Amino acid sequence: MLMTNESIELYPHDRILAWTLVPITPKFVRPNHLTILRVLLVPFVLAALWYEVWPWALGLFVFAAITDAWDGSLARLRKQITLWGTMADPAADKLLIGSVMVLFVAREINVIFAVTILVIELMLIGGAYIRKRQGRYASANNYGKLKMFLQVVGVSILLVAKLMGVDTYVPYAIGTLSLAIVLAVVSLITYTP
Repeated sequence: MLMTNESIELYPHDRILAWTLVPITPKFVRPNHLTILRVLLVPFVLAALWYEVWPWALGLFVFAAITDAWDGSLARLRKQITLWGTMADPAADKLLIGSVMVLFVAREINVIFAVTILVIELMLIGGAYIRKRQGRYASANNYGKLKMFLQVVGVSILLVAKLMGVDTYVPYAIGTLSLAIVLAVVSLITYTP
């Protein structure tokens, strides 16, 4: 089901952001601005990963990922949900996660592992595209939101491992990303308008 300004359902993280980031967000900043910012940050994240500047890679990746929760909470709390944002936000997420999978996770963990995540993300995009062509829209479900959170946590753990030079964190990143794969499949199966 597509969430609109008339049918808003708050998520647990909305309450946290209602006390933290939303109050300090200037009124002229719209949720779609944060979505666009996330897209613009992707090349900088990738450059930091490519050149192995781990503090910058971690900081930029986490900030870009935070804009995902931030823009959604801002849209729901300020009643600024738009159809463009409903379509662009997941595309921006997949651009961020997909490019990090190709450049970083494939190199640090395993190509097949990263491709599995990427293929599932592409299937989610394909499903959304088919529904859009049929005139049906749907907002992200809870499985998809949890999947994105686990993907961010898994990549962040891997980045911390690189930053600190501690390979013992890598299995935790693999476990977290594996759980994200399971939730991605569940999200794909249950993502119906």
